[in-house]
Amino acid sequence: MTFSNPIRTALFTAGLMLSCAVLAPHASAQGPQVVATVNGEEITTADLAAAQAELGQAVANMGDAEKRDYILSFLIDMKLMANEGRKRGIENGEGYKIRMNFLRDRVLMQSVLAEEAAQPITDDDMKAFYDKAIGQAPKEEEIHARHILVKTEDEAKKVLEEIRGGADFAEKAKEVSTGPSGPNGGDLGFFTKGKMVPEFEAAAFALKAGDVSEPVKTQFGWHIIKVEERRDVQPPSFDEVKGQIRSVMQRQRQAELVSKLHEGADIKRMDAPADAATGDGAAKPN
Repeated sequence: MTFSNPIRTALFTAGLMLSCAVLAPHASAQGPQVVATVNGEEITTADLAAAQAELGQAVANMGDAEKRDYILSFLIDMKLMANEGRKRGIENGEGYKIRMNFLRDRVLMQSVLAEEAAQPITDDDMKAFYDKAIGQAPKEEEIHARHILVKTEDEAKKVLEEIRGGADFAEKAKEVSTGPSGPNGGDLGFFTKGKMVPEFEAAAFALKAGDVSEPVKTQFGWHIIKVEERRDVQPPSFDEVKGQIRSVMQRQRQAELVSKLHEGADIKRMDAPADAATGDGAAKPN
Protein backbone atom coordinates (compact mmCIF):
# COMPACT_ATOMS: atom_id res chain seq x y z
CA MET A 1 0.00 0.00 0.00
CA THR A 2 1.42 3.39 -0.99
CA PHE A 3 1.11 6.29 1.40
CA SER A 4 1.15 9.35 -0.89
CA ASN A 5 -0.68 11.68 1.51
CA PRO A 6 1.52 13.38 4.15
CA ILE A 7 -0.64 11.90 6.91
CA ARG A 8 -0.01 8.46 5.51
CA THR A 9 3.74 8.90 5.76
CA ALA A 10 4.23 11.08 8.82
CA LEU A 11 1.73 9.67 11.26
CA PHE A 12 1.61 5.95 10.54
CA THR A 13 5.03 5.34 12.09
CA ALA A 14 6.18 6.66 15.44
CA GLY A 15 3.21 9.00 15.60
CA LEU A 16 0.83 6.07 15.92
CA MET A 17 2.46 4.88 19.10
CA LEU A 18 2.69 8.45 20.37
CA SER A 19 -0.98 9.13 19.81
CA CYS A 20 -1.96 5.93 21.58
CA ALA A 21 0.11 6.93 24.59
CA VAL A 22 -1.33 10.44 24.65
CA LEU A 23 -4.85 9.11 24.68
CA ALA A 24 -4.27 6.61 27.47
CA PRO A 25 -2.31 8.24 30.31
CA HIS A 26 -1.71 6.01 33.30
CA ALA A 27 -3.81 6.99 36.28
CA SER A 28 -4.97 5.28 39.44
CA ALA A 29 -8.49 3.99 39.96
CA GLN A 30 -9.22 7.16 41.96
CA GLY A 31 -8.24 9.38 39.06
CA PRO A 32 -5.08 11.40 38.38
CA GLN A 33 -3.05 12.23 41.49
CA VAL A 34 -1.57 15.68 42.10
CA VAL A 35 2.23 15.54 42.03
CA ALA A 36 3.07 19.26 42.18
CA THR A 37 1.54 22.73 42.11
CA VAL A 38 2.82 25.90 40.45
CA ASN A 39 1.32 29.06 41.93
CA GLY A 40 -1.65 26.94 42.94
CA GLU A 41 -2.06 25.27 39.52
CA GLU A 42 -1.98 21.47 39.74
CA ILE A 43 0.25 19.05 37.86
CA THR A 44 -1.12 15.49 37.93
CA THR A 45 -0.02 11.98 37.08
CA ALA A 46 -2.07 12.30 33.89
CA ASP A 47 0.04 15.32 32.93
CA LEU A 48 3.18 13.27 33.57
CA ALA A 49 1.95 10.47 31.29
CA ALA A 50 0.99 12.88 28.50
CA ALA A 51 4.34 14.68 28.74
CA GLN A 52 6.24 11.38 28.71
CA ALA A 53 4.49 10.37 25.49
CA GLU A 54 5.23 13.76 23.94
CA LEU A 55 8.91 13.74 24.95
CA GLY A 56 9.36 10.23 23.52
CA GLN A 57 12.99 9.40 22.75
CA ALA A 58 14.29 12.27 24.90
CA VAL A 59 13.49 10.24 28.02
CA ALA A 60 13.45 6.70 26.61
CA ASN A 61 16.83 5.68 28.06
CA MET A 62 16.35 7.18 31.52
CA GLY A 63 15.66 5.18 34.65
CA ASP A 64 12.22 5.52 36.21
CA ALA A 65 13.25 7.93 38.97
CA GLU A 66 15.36 10.10 36.67
CA LYS A 67 12.61 10.12 34.04
CA ARG A 68 9.92 11.18 36.51
CA ASP A 69 12.11 13.97 37.91
CA TYR A 70 13.00 15.20 34.41
CA ILE A 71 9.38 15.22 33.21
CA LEU A 72 8.10 16.92 36.36
CA SER A 73 10.78 19.61 36.05
CA PHE A 74 9.79 20.05 32.41
CA LEU A 75 6.12 20.50 33.34
CA ILE A 76 6.95 22.99 36.10
CA ASP A 77 9.03 25.04 33.67
CA MET A 78 6.25 24.80 31.09
CA LYS A 79 3.65 26.07 33.58
CA LEU A 80 5.87 29.01 34.56
CA MET A 81 6.55 29.95 30.94
CA ALA A 82 2.89 29.54 29.97
CA ASN A 83 1.80 31.88 32.76
CA GLU A 84 4.41 34.39 31.64
CA GLY A 85 3.04 34.13 28.10
CA ARG A 86 -0.46 34.91 29.37
CA LYS A 87 0.84 37.96 31.22
CA ARG A 88 2.41 39.19 28.00
CA GLY A 89 -0.84 38.74 26.09
CA ILE A 90 0.59 36.19 23.68
CA GLU A 91 -2.73 34.31 23.71
CA ASN A 92 -4.34 37.25 21.93
CA GLY A 93 -1.92 37.17 19.01
CA GLU A 94 -2.97 35.83 15.62
CA GLY A 95 0.04 33.52 15.41
CA TYR A 96 -0.92 31.90 18.71
CA LYS A 97 -4.47 31.28 17.53
CA ILE A 98 -3.28 29.73 14.28
CA ARG A 99 -0.89 27.47 16.16
CA MET A 100 -3.57 26.39 18.64
CA ASN A 101 -5.99 25.54 15.83
CA PHE A 102 -3.31 23.40 14.22
CA LEU A 103 -2.49 21.62 17.49
CA ARG A 104 -6.18 21.02 18.23
CA ASP A 105 -6.72 19.43 14.82
CA ARG A 106 -3.57 17.35 15.18
CA VAL A 107 -4.67 15.94 18.54
CA LEU A 108 -8.09 15.10 17.10
CA MET A 109 -6.43 13.41 14.13
CA GLN A 110 -4.16 11.39 16.42
CA SER A 111 -7.16 10.42 18.53
CA VAL A 112 -9.02 9.07 15.51
CA LEU A 113 -5.93 7.21 14.33
CA ALA A 114 -5.44 5.69 17.77
CA GLU A 115 -9.08 4.57 17.93
CA GLU A 116 -8.76 2.99 14.50
CA ALA A 117 -5.58 1.17 15.53
CA ALA A 118 -7.25 -0.07 18.71
CA GLN A 119 -9.96 -1.96 16.82
CA PRO A 120 -9.64 -5.72 17.46
CA ILE A 121 -7.49 -7.77 15.11
CA THR A 122 -7.99 -11.50 15.54
CA ASP A 123 -5.39 -14.22 15.17
CA ASP A 124 -7.40 -15.52 12.21
CA ASP A 125 -7.12 -12.11 10.51
CA MET A 126 -3.38 -12.02 11.07
CA LYS A 127 -2.92 -15.63 9.93
CA ALA A 128 -4.81 -14.88 6.71
CA PHE A 129 -2.55 -11.86 6.15
CA TYR A 130 0.52 -14.02 6.82
CA ASP A 131 -0.58 -16.81 4.46
CA LYS A 132 -1.28 -14.32 1.66
CA ALA A 133 2.07 -12.58 2.12
CA ILE A 134 3.97 -15.87 2.15
CA GLY A 135 2.11 -17.04 -0.94
CA GLN A 136 3.00 -13.88 -2.85
CA ALA A 137 6.63 -13.67 -1.72
CA PRO A 138 9.16 -14.65 -4.41
CA LYS A 139 11.27 -17.71 -3.73
CA GLU A 140 14.80 -16.94 -2.61
CA GLU A 141 17.73 -19.33 -2.58
CA GLU A 142 20.66 -19.40 -0.19
CA ILE A 143 23.89 -21.31 -0.34
CA HIS A 144 26.33 -22.65 2.23
CA ALA A 145 29.85 -22.05 0.99
CA ARG A 146 33.49 -22.18 2.01
CA HIS A 147 36.36 -20.30 0.44
CA ILE A 148 40.11 -20.09 0.48
CA LEU A 149 41.61 -16.61 0.07
CA VAL A 150 45.18 -16.08 -1.14
CA LYS A 151 47.10 -13.10 -2.52
CA THR A 152 48.03 -14.18 -6.05
CA GLU A 153 46.53 -16.10 -8.95
CA ASP A 154 49.46 -18.50 -8.97
CA GLU A 155 48.82 -19.37 -5.31
CA ALA A 156 45.14 -19.90 -6.09
CA LYS A 157 45.92 -22.22 -9.00
CA LYS A 158 48.27 -24.25 -6.84
CA VAL A 159 45.65 -24.61 -4.09
CA LEU A 160 43.01 -25.62 -6.64
CA GLU A 161 45.31 -28.27 -8.08
CA GLU A 162 45.88 -29.73 -4.61
CA ILE A 163 42.14 -29.82 -3.87
CA ARG A 164 41.41 -31.52 -7.17
CA GLY A 165 44.13 -33.97 -6.26
CA GLY A 166 42.24 -34.99 -3.14
CA ALA A 167 43.21 -32.45 -0.47
CA ASP A 168 40.43 -31.66 2.01
CA PHE A 169 39.02 -28.20 1.29
CA ALA A 170 38.38 -27.22 4.92
CA GLU A 171 41.82 -28.37 6.06
CA LYS A 172 43.47 -26.53 3.18
CA ALA A 173 41.59 -23.37 4.15
CA LYS A 174 42.91 -23.65 7.71
CA GLU A 175 46.41 -24.09 6.33
CA VAL A 176 46.69 -21.32 3.71
CA SER A 177 43.66 -19.00 3.67
CA THR A 178 44.38 -15.40 4.66
CA GLY A 179 40.72 -14.56 5.24
CA PRO A 180 39.13 -14.33 8.71
CA SER A 181 37.17 -17.53 8.04
CA GLY A 182 40.37 -19.51 7.42
CA PRO A 183 40.73 -20.92 10.95
CA ASN A 184 37.14 -22.13 10.64
CA GLY A 185 37.85 -24.07 7.46
CA GLY A 186 36.81 -21.15 5.27
CA ASP A 187 33.20 -21.63 6.36
CA LEU A 188 30.98 -18.67 5.39
CA GLY A 189 27.73 -20.25 6.50
CA PHE A 190 24.54 -19.70 4.52
CA PHE A 191 24.03 -16.47 2.59
CA THR A 192 21.69 -15.08 -0.05
CA LYS A 193 22.40 -12.91 -3.07
CA GLY A 194 23.42 -9.39 -2.23
CA LYS A 195 25.57 -10.35 0.75
CA MET A 196 28.92 -10.80 -1.00
CA VAL A 197 30.90 -8.71 -3.48
CA PRO A 198 29.57 -9.20 -7.05
CA GLU A 199 32.44 -11.29 -8.44
CA PHE A 200 32.35 -13.69 -5.52
CA GLU A 201 28.55 -13.92 -5.57
CA ALA A 202 28.37 -14.65 -9.30
CA ALA A 203 30.90 -17.45 -9.05
CA ALA A 204 29.41 -18.99 -5.92
CA PHE A 205 25.81 -19.05 -7.11
CA ALA A 206 26.87 -20.60 -10.42
CA LEU A 207 28.14 -23.71 -8.60
CA LYS A 208 26.21 -26.85 -7.77
CA ALA A 209 26.43 -28.38 -4.31
CA GLY A 210 29.82 -30.05 -3.97
CA ASP A 211 31.43 -28.09 -6.82
CA VAL A 212 34.66 -26.09 -6.50
CA SER A 213 35.23 -22.92 -8.52
CA GLU A 214 38.09 -21.77 -10.68
CA PRO A 215 40.16 -18.96 -9.09
CA VAL A 216 38.02 -15.84 -8.62
CA LYS A 217 39.53 -12.37 -8.29
CA THR A 218 37.97 -9.73 -6.01
CA GLN A 219 39.21 -6.63 -4.24
CA PHE A 220 40.37 -8.88 -1.40
CA GLY A 221 42.56 -11.21 -3.46
CA TRP A 222 42.04 -14.59 -5.15
CA HIS A 223 39.39 -17.05 -3.97
CA ILE A 224 38.69 -20.72 -4.41
CA ILE A 225 35.03 -21.35 -3.56
CA LYS A 226 33.24 -24.56 -2.63
CA VAL A 227 29.46 -24.78 -2.30
CA GLU A 228 28.40 -27.25 0.36
CA GLU A 229 24.62 -26.91 0.06
CA ARG A 230 21.88 -25.01 -1.78
CA ARG A 231 18.37 -24.54 -0.40
CA ASP A 232 15.34 -22.27 -0.48
CA VAL A 233 15.20 -19.64 2.24
CA GLN A 234 12.56 -20.58 4.78
CA PRO A 235 10.11 -17.81 5.68
CA PRO A 236 9.75 -16.78 9.33
CA SER A 237 7.04 -18.58 11.27
CA PHE A 238 3.72 -16.90 11.99
CA ASP A 239 4.58 -16.56 15.67
CA GLU A 240 7.88 -14.85 14.84
CA VAL A 241 6.21 -12.06 12.84
CA LYS A 242 2.81 -11.89 14.53
CA GLY A 243 3.61 -8.59 16.26
CA GLN A 244 4.86 -7.03 13.03
CA ILE A 245 1.75 -8.18 11.19
CA ARG A 246 -0.48 -6.56 13.80
CA SER A 247 1.36 -3.25 13.35
CA VAL A 248 1.11 -3.44 9.55
CA MET A 249 -2.62 -4.20 9.70
CA GLN A 250 -3.16 -1.29 12.07
CA ARG A 251 -1.41 1.07 9.66
CA GLN A 252 -3.40 -0.33 6.76
CA ARG A 253 -6.66 0.35 8.59
CA GLN A 254 -5.56 3.91 9.23
CA ALA A 255 -4.58 4.41 5.61
CA GLU A 256 -7.90 2.99 4.44
CA LEU A 257 -9.75 5.39 6.74
CA VAL A 258 -7.84 8.38 5.36
CA SER A 259 -8.58 7.26 1.79
CA LYS A 260 -12.26 6.78 2.61
CA LEU A 261 -12.48 10.26 4.15
CA HIS A 262 -10.80 11.75 1.08
CA GLU A 263 -13.30 10.04 -1.20
CA GLY A 264 -16.28 11.41 0.73
CA ALA A 265 -14.97 14.93 1.15
CA ASP A 266 -15.31 18.08 -0.95
CA ILE A 267 -11.67 19.13 -1.20
CA LYS A 268 -10.54 22.12 -3.24
CA ARG A 269 -6.81 22.79 -3.51
CA MET A 270 -5.82 26.23 -4.71
CA ASP A 271 -2.38 24.93 -5.65
CA ALA A 272 -1.73 21.79 -7.68
CA PRO A 273 0.01 18.85 -5.97
CA ALA A 274 3.71 18.63 -6.78
CA ASP A 275 3.28 15.46 -8.88
CA ALA A 276 0.48 16.96 -10.98
CA ALA A 277 2.71 19.28 -12.99
CA THR A 278 3.67 16.58 -15.50
CA GLY A 279 0.67 14.30 -14.98
CA ASP A 280 0.51 10.76 -13.59
CA GLY A 281 3.06 8.44 -15.06
CA ALA A 282 4.95 11.21 -16.82
CA ALA A 283 8.55 10.41 -17.53
CA LYS A 284 11.02 11.87 -15.07
CA PRO A 285 14.57 12.90 -15.93
CA ASN A 286 17.26 10.38 -15.10
